[in-house]
Formats: sequence, structure tokens, C-alpha cells
Amino acid sequence: MTLTLIDRTRRTGPDIDQGVAPEAAPEAPPAQAPDPAPRRAAGREADGLAVASFVLGLIGLLAFNLLLGPTAIVMALLSLARRTRRPGRAYLGLALGVADLVVLAVLVTVNGTVAWNLGA
Repeated sequence: MTLTLIDRTRRTGPDIDQGVAPEAAPEAPPAQAPDPAPRRAAGREADGLAVASFVLGLIGLLAFNLLLGPTAIVMALLSLARRTRRPGRAYLGLALGVADLVVLAVLVTVNGTVAWNLGA
């Protein structure tokens, strides 16, 4: 019983000594690295959601808190679920969205209406 070891760079065995051409070894396909582009795009999208929730929550304190508060909360939760690199902004957007709803509840309780009253 004979055992022949084959290496891709060097072949050893009786066929090398006898001058026989070695058989072509099947080439393995090159190893493909996982494409990092989708991960970067998802991370960038989550970062954008965090910043947008912060901005919408901030604007919602001044106007349209009925619409912008819940939108800021949803965007902040989505960005946190997608593992944003800016969790501080997402948490601020979440807090500002909740603050928008608190301001809305106070206005409804004091005025009895959902409308802002800035004038006299």
C-alpha cells in the first residue's frame, strides 16, 4: 500500500521522478469575502433615522406635536432596533417624542382643545 501526499505548490511521488506531467488539480474558486456594503447601508440608514427622530422630536415641541411626537418615537425605536452607531441621538429623539405627547396632553387638559393658542 502506497500513500502519496499532494500539495498544490509541490507534488511528490513516483510521477515526478519518472518525468510524467502532473495532472492539473481542479482550481478552487477564490474565497469571497462577505459584502460589507449592505451592512454599511443599513448602519447609515439607522443613523439617519436616529438623527431624524431627534430633529422631529425637537420641532414637535414647537408645532405639530400630535403628528411629530409619535413619528419621532417610531423612528427612534427603529434606529435602536437596527443597531445605530448614534444611540444617544436615538434616545434623545425618543425622549423628545414622549415630551411632545406630554406637552400635547397638558395643552389638551388646560385648554380643552388640541389647537395651539399663541396670541392673546
